[in-house]
Amino acid sequence: MIALRQYYFTNGWNVFDFIVVVLSIIGMCLSELIEKYFVSPTLFRVIRLARIGRVLRLIKSAKGIRTLLFALMMSLPALFNIGLLLFLVMFIYAIFGMSNFAYVKKEAGIDDLFNFETFANSMICLFQITTSAGWDGLLAPILNKHEDDCDHSTEHPGSDIKGDCGNPPVGIAFFVSYIIICFLVVINMYIAVILENFGVATEESADPLSEDDFETFYEVWERFDPHATQFMEYKKLSEFADALDPPLRIPMPNKMVLISMDLPMVNGERIHCLDILFAFTKRVLGEDGEMDILRGQMEERFMASNPSKVSYEPITTTLRRKQEDTSAVVIQRAYRNYARSRVFMKPSNRSGVNIQRDGTHIDKEDVVTDKLQDISSADKSELTPSAALQPSSNSVTSNGRHKYEKDKSEKEVEGKDVREQ
Repeated sequence: MIALRQYYFTNGWNVFDFIVVVLSIIGMCLSELIEKYFVSPTLFRVIRLARIGRVLRLIKSAKGIRTLLFALMMSLPALFNIGLLLFLVMFIYAIFGMSNFAYVKKEAGIDDLFNFETFANSMICLFQITTSAGWDGLLAPILNKHEDDCDHSTEHPGSDIKGDCGNPPVGIAFFVSYIIICFLVVINMYIAVILENFGVATEESADPLSEDDFETFYEVWERFDPHATQFMEYKKLSEFADALDPPLRIPMPNKMVLISMDLPMVNGERIHCLDILFAFTKRVLGEDGEMDILRGQMEERFMASNPSKVSYEPITTTLRRKQEDTSAVVIQRAYRNYARSRVFMKPSNRSGVNIQRDGTHIDKEDVVTDKLQDISSADKSELTPSAALQPSSNSVTSNGRHKYEKDKSEKEVEGKDVREQ
């Protein structure tokens, strides 16, 4: 809670844990006080057993039970509204029952607890009727009208009403209408709402991806991004993809699959969390017209859980980066082949001629050896992935000047030999 602050309560499981822990602390700290003045602390110990429900999230084989709990959680708002409607109906009928059946004879189902003398007792009777249990026992005293069954002269202190007889027509209408409204309509609305949401939950659980898959993705992400930068280095992406659970998991070797996803990259060869999640989701669901809608929903959900989203501007992609690396290798190989071909293109009849420049004799074989050494050192050098090595203007100019001076020296030697002959 200290780390997430108010965002801790955006997760239903976190709210569940919070309630259970608070009730447990209250039960331990106020056990004696609660036992003396309120209720037994055993009730709080029973509530603590609800923590077992947390295990259902971790058990993969309990997917059916988690679907039922998810359907129940989806139904809670509608069930609350239906409960308010039921309370309103019971409130009206309780007032009506107190006005007509408050002084009926206590027999059969009507006693000191189940009666219509007070509002609380009337609500208890109506709740019993709602469950369709014992409503005939409550109706029997109300149907008493004859003198053999009731006394018309009984007085009730504080009231002008005399007698303890019932009113059969009103009682029958009261019970029939209430049973139809509550038991046959409102209660069945509870069942209808739960079944509807259970169908929706079942359909969502049958989808290739579910909420649990996205939660697992973020849990694994926390291990690779402990500082919550929302970015991951490209070199860690392969290991991260292999650490996920199916169906988002991409087992190793997965280099080519990740490159083909064409993920946008920012400075430092980093990739944003939302781009990775959307690419992995797109791989599972495939290409369809709803991907744009899905991306919008994922961004809204990400912003809800991470209000401090980092803005970024991609400078390249994984596919383009691979193309640049391949282009650099091709250019290096082509230049090395070109340099080798320039060395071995000299005429063979000049292989043993000595070259004199500024009074110094230079053998051509030494020149070839020097060039081969230069080429070998070029082979051992490494280039950056994003750019290919290009020959500098100085090296090209130097090679041309050496060639010109070498040809000039060879011509002077040949002219000298001709004059001596």
